[in-house]
Amino acid sequence: MNSTAELLDRVIADLDTVLSDDALAGLSDADRVTVLQGAGAVFRRAEAVIVETIATGDAADFPHSAGCRGLNELLQRAVSVDVRGASRVDRVVDLVRRPVSLAGERMPARWSEMRLALLDGVVGVAGFLAATGPIEKVWDRLTVDQRLAADVALAGCARGHGVVVDADDEGLEADEPGPAPTPQDLKALAEDLASMFDPDGEEPKDEDSRRRRGITIGRLTDGVHAIRGYLTPEVAAQLQLILDAILNPKGDGPPMPGVHFAPSEGADAGADADGDDADPFNSDPRCVLDDRSAAQKRHDALAMVFGIAARHQDMPTLGGSAPVLVVNVDAKDLVGGMGGMGGKGGNGGWATIPGSGAHVPVSVAAHVGCAGTIQRVLVDEGRIIGITTTDRVFTVHQRRAIIARDKECLIPGCHVPASWCEIHHVVEHARGGPTHTDNGVPMCWWHHRSLGTSGWEIRMDDGVPQVRGPRWWDPDERWRTPRLSLLRNVHVRAAPMRV
Repeated sequence: MNSTAELLDRVIADLDTVLSDDALAGLSDADRVTVLQGAGAVFRRAEAVIVETIATGDAADFPHSAGCRGLNELLQRAVSVDVRGASRVDRVVDLVRRPVSLAGERMPARWSEMRLALLDGVVGVAGFLAATGPIEKVWDRLTVDQRLAADVALAGCARGHGVVVDADDEGLEADEPGPAPTPQDLKALAEDLASMFDPDGEEPKDEDSRRRRGITIGRLTDGVHAIRGYLTPEVAAQLQLILDAILNPKGDGPPMPGVHFAPSEGADAGADADGDDADPFNSDPRCVLDDRSAAQKRHDALAMVFGIAARHQDMPTLGGSAPVLVVNVDAKDLVGGMGGMGGKGGNGGWATIPGSGAHVPVSVAAHVGCAGTIQRVLVDEGRIIGITTTDRVFTVHQRRAIIARDKECLIPGCHVPASWCEIHHVVEHARGGPTHTDNGVPMCWWHHRSLGTSGWEIRMDDGVPQVRGPRWWDPDERWRTPRLSLLRNVHVRAAPMRV
């Protein structure tokens, strides 16, 4: 009979054949899925070979016989895994090892059924740990029958069987084998079993989560601050709901596909010579209006949340005033940097954020000041000689009027409700623009922040906002009025029909 090492050599040779001569390059998509499934089965069995090889050896002497300090070092050297990977294998070994009795007989493993599932290749190291982890946390509070029931139930689920648990807390396989579950599915079932078998365990778990809760804002590194910490489940759920609401608003908004443009008089008429009044700018097939990643969108949504919270009447004050963001910038740099808000570019310079210590472009200060208040401090040779305040904040009544007019962020395709937006001065206040409804439009945090570089432009035409998009979006680069910003009783002249 061939030795175990020789059998493994044959497997390796077969895999080398699969990898040779670009055999995988000519596969169809269906064949690739089949190959992936087969490779997964090989991978899980290879993990089972590693685990069982170690579990059947002496826990202490085996690593030492190989000249290693312990099992972790042996795994790193022999299997070429990192410390984390070696630790994961080590944990599985402890759970499937069969101790030897005084009579020399092999005793059942801690997880007998899951061990068989591992050896049969239906679950790997990741799935094994995902399934057993939640039960291990409450192991000492479970009865022997509950432990056995959890083992049977999880192993059956790993093999594709549905699981039911009866009133006596016994896990039973309920149906024919189906698709194999993912490690996350196994973990979810294990958590349900742990909660059912040990309902009193949720209280200590909640107390532990309350002790671990916390948020740490790291130091400024490469222009950003790292946020680390832990949220309790209810706080995390509330934050997730808020982010979902901002990133995917489904309230009373415009009909799909979104913002429409109405034809206007003269050269800007939206209809073509054939009388087709469909607006091609209403549904860009490339859908590249927003190229942010999901993580970046969540960041911008969080920034929006902070802005809403800071101006809310229920927010506690700090030093007698609302906890508003302060940005320090030289007046000359600010005036020069205002050009950056319109895409023209500024004359350089920096602004600083006292609470962070960060140096940021002047455009950031211009963005903050556009929706806030600019306080001018005159300094002469280090001495403050004057303080003035320029009120540039839109009042509550002005915000309501602008929200009622524009309904949502003015940039086409962005459906963030206007009530969540910042109010942008179309003509900058520093350049004489009034804080008036005829000079204010709603813009979400992202489009407001990126207005100077995104290629979008905004102007007011007798109090009605108009936008002009970048060339890729509108090759004609015409000024267009979003339909949502038009009055309900305005009748738009139909395009002439060709006779």
